[in-house]
Amino acid sequence: MTVTALGLPSVLRREGREATAGVPTSGPLVEIYGRVATDLRVSLTDRCNLRCTYCMPAEGLQWLGNDQLLRPHELIRLLRIAVTSLGVRSVRFTGGEPLLVKRLEEIVAATAQLRPRPEIALTTNGVGLARRAGGLAAAGLDRINVSLDSVDAAHFAAITRRDRLPDVLEGLSAARAAGLEPVKVNAVLDPVTGRDDAVTLLRFCLDHGYQLRIIEQMPLDAGHRWRRGEALTADDVLTALRRHFSLRPDTAPRGSAPAQLWQVDGGPATVGVIAAVTHAFCSDCDRTRLTADGQVRSCLFSQEETDLIGLLRGGADDDAVEAAWRAAMWAKPAGHGINDPNFVQPARPMSAIGG
Repeated sequence: MTVTALGLPSVLRREGREATAGVPTSGPLVEIYGRVATDLRVSLTDRCNLRCTYCMPAEGLQWLGNDQLLRPHELIRLLRIAVTSLGVRSVRFTGGEPLLVKRLEEIVAATAQLRPRPEIALTTNGVGLARRAGGLAAAGLDRINVSLDSVDAAHFAAITRRDRLPDVLEGLSAARAAGLEPVKVNAVLDPVTGRDDAVTLLRFCLDHGYQLRIIEQMPLDAGHRWRRGEALTADDVLTALRRHFSLRPDTAPRGSAPAQLWQVDGGPATVGVIAAVTHAFCSDCDRTRLTADGQVRSCLFSQEETDLIGLLRGGADDDAVEAAWRAAMWAKPAGHGINDPNFVQPARPMSAIGG
């Protein structure tokens, strides 16, 4: 099988000795294709107070029980191992909705105490952010991404099944006032209204000094209803934006960033487009993922997870946890495989994996 770095075809499956042969015991968190994971995405909860149509059903999901979730001291221990032993340099807290976690500021503060200190970011839907932005900044949070798919109140309510747009807009303002800059806005566009929403979102972000990132919808919904021909593509988005703005590629090196940046009307303002499906960037992926119930995932679309919470609660020492994490990442696939005819969507939805 030919393995590409662009998400297709899917990875060669490695089992048994082949999966663990040659796993490094020290140094950076490297995998068999040579990529190094320095960016840790940590899901703090699978719960959410919105019901976005592309993520979960209107009635919500069956949430993890409290005893299944990593306790703060367990999470902080894993963060310490990641930063001090595995070379993680940036930590992003996600959900579900991480603002639903009462001890979030405590977790951020403990992360900021790690050495070498990682960059600390948060992805949130913005509901409840207004009252917590200042405290999070004081705890050590560096940056924030706020999910906002439309600034049209009717469109927002239809997408999220909640009338909370004013709360999100207030949260964005509070984040900027707290110094959590650059404030980035993440948008997943509705197939019907998305072309118009892309234009109004970009105008809104330009007016307020936020950085817009438009993300292709991925097959990570709980109902497994994603259909390739229905979702807007990056090219669809750029075509819609070019009717109203002049766009040219940004000259700054992209590195491992998922967004391709475009200068708007000559710059310096930019808009980013994350084409995870149509122009996959798997060859530059530098992420490792930890779910709220203590599972390591090497990729959003992994079919397998490595249980760290079981090791912690079973009395394993740090060396054993580190070894398990290294083995999980060593077997990371070459690409997500979305464009492979044999692609199978992971059983867990985005809300349970973490963004």
